[in-house]
Amino acid sequence: MAVLRVNANRMELNNLKEKLEVAQNGHKLLKDKRDGLMKQFISLVKENKKLREEVEAELIDALEEFMLASSKVDPKMIEQAVSFSKTQIKVDVKTKNQMGVRVPELKFRRESISENDDRDDNIYGYGFVQTSVELDKAIEGLNRALENLLKLAEIEKTTQLLADEIEATRRRVNALEYRTIPDYEETISYIRMKLDENERSTLVRLMKVKGMNEKIDRGES
Repeated sequence: MAVLRVNANRMELNNLKEKLEVAQNGHKLLKDKRDGLMKQFISLVKENKKLREEVEAELIDALEEFMLASSKVDPKMIEQAVSFSKTQIKVDVKTKNQMGVRVPELKFRRESISENDDRDDNIYGYGFVQTSVELDKAIEGLNRALENLLKLAEIEKTTQLLADEIEATRRRVNALEYRTIPDYEETISYIRMKLDENERSTLVRLMKVKGMNEKIDRGES
């Protein structure tokens, strides 16, 4: 705590009282914001953990299916089969406001590459004659994992942004709680003390002047 360098007068006292009230209200709002952000952060961390486990399981299953497919079909044929795609992946990136923080919002879209093919959900870029069921399952698994990976990226980025905002809010709360508000309160107390001293000094002078006037009135020297 420290006394601010101000003039010890009533105008400055009133200004500091107003600033103190604003700082106290701001402190409460920031604490509420920090607590709300923490709840959102904890919820996202739990969701992130669950989704990551799902993605890892999907990728492992897809890899196992690829290994089975490679054991039944010539790997070169598999490589040729997956080298071409009938669809392309597009991601629409937007932002949304989450408790004052701009966080990403990702939308997954699949579009047909060929103008002659109007199916946007055809994830297979090959025919089914020379491939195996295991390859189909692997492609399906990767397709599911891709959508979850995009959601995972959105959650992780949001979590990172919320963590940064929580830290910034925490610093502002601490600055108000341990520096700004105590400094205002200390300075207000100092000004009040000075004003009280001035009032007492003024009262003493007035009493002396009154005593002197009374003596003059009585003809005393």
